[in-house]
Amino acid sequence: MSFSDLGLADGILRAVTETGYTTPTPIQAQAIPAVLAGGDLLAGAQTGTGKTAGFTLPILHRLVTSGTPHASATAARPIRALVLTPTRELAAQVEESVRTYGKYLNLSSAVIFGGVGINPQIKLLKHGVDILVATPGRLLDHMQQGTVNLSKVEILVLDEADRMLDMGFIKDIRRVLAVLPKNRQNLLFSATFSNEIKALAEGLLNAPEVIEVARRNSTVEVIEQKIHPVDRDKKHPMLAHLIKTNNWSQVLVFTRTKHGANKLVEQLEKDGISGMAIHGNKSQSARTRALSEFKDGSLQVLVATDIAARGIDIDQLPHVVNYDLPNVPEDYVHRIGRTGRAGATGEAVSLVCVDELEMLKDIEKLIKRKLVSEVIPGFEPDLNAKPQAIQRRSNDAPGRRPQQGRGNAPAKSAKPGGPNGQARNFGGNANARPAAPHRSGGRGR
Repeated sequence: MSFSDLGLADGILRAVTETGYTTPTPIQAQAIPAVLAGGDLLAGAQTGTGKTAGFTLPILHRLVTSGTPHASATAARPIRALVLTPTRELAAQVEESVRTYGKYLNLSSAVIFGGVGINPQIKLLKHGVDILVATPGRLLDHMQQGTVNLSKVEILVLDEADRMLDMGFIKDIRRVLAVLPKNRQNLLFSATFSNEIKALAEGLLNAPEVIEVARRNSTVEVIEQKIHPVDRDKKHPMLAHLIKTNNWSQVLVFTRTKHGANKLVEQLEKDGISGMAIHGNKSQSARTRALSEFKDGSLQVLVATDIAARGIDIDQLPHVVNYDLPNVPEDYVHRIGRTGRAGATGEAVSLVCVDELEMLKDIEKLIKRKLVSEVIPGFEPDLNAKPQAIQRRSNDAPGRRPQQGRGNAPAKSAKPGGPNGQARNFGGNANARPAAPHRSGGRGR
């Protein structure tokens, strides 16, 4: 199948062709016809599958072919399509997609999010836009000030709905839904179909078509995944060693906290490794600059928290490192999905200390596979080390919903013994020799 087989308007096909794409991804091949048909949609797709184009392309087609019945020559354009995303970065990425694919159409778009001045956004909204991409918090700010009119919305998209629920946006979303027209098309995209997502879909969607590409919670097969056991105080030296030894030139590193991200950047700078951090405390200009420099290759390491990393979309990113394992097992899937995109190979490395063995167990249970363990010579972990409790909740979003079964309680102490009381070898097979460091052939770009 090619994009020309999907029945999209000529202007959209022209823009798609200019981007170099000819064949839709599985989620696009299924979602585009479903959206064009006009019904509601519940779509499950991992990050990196092309889901953004899966809804932006058909939305553009529907709006441009149905005309602008609510607009007049003098009145401001009404908002006809609303896309809600959990983070600023993802909102900017979605709106960029709208502009890229809608460049030959007589449609306008805008993106609004917090962390920047609201007055330019007010001015933009006053002129009117066809497609608005927004984060829930900033959209509510405009609703409260009466600077946005959602009474003519025809299509609503909840993108990465699982992340929005995880960040505690459910009340904000319901407040937005309350002011939207009852007669509209609803599209819900989520990486996972949790019970909360199913409940949201049941209350929001009307006889939706359900699409799910790839196995639920699966990790991308083209990504090489491994863990490096290491003592907690040796993580930074090990990361610096891996970057220098393997000549990694573009590495996305995840930390559990904002403080940890800042500290790691300072440590790497002392090692002569250029890095910047992005998280909720960084200004939007600082985050935009860090992403720009990382994408163009002038920045070697980008250190991010889970919340801030949403929306990072970099083709052929070769390396993702979990400096800290994530609080929530599903976040592991999101994290490593930043590499191995568009058929390219990628490598996901996790630096795991004894404190994180319970987290590792949860991740392996979720992805239904045991991760390869590789001890790096010179960084052999102390097999007698005692675990310390970890607060299993991110500090990057104050309103983040505690995970079921975890709440704010510290993680269970990882027992030195395995399920039957035998000593669990932290480095894998007790008789295995330490593996040599993995060497990359460079950037892989």
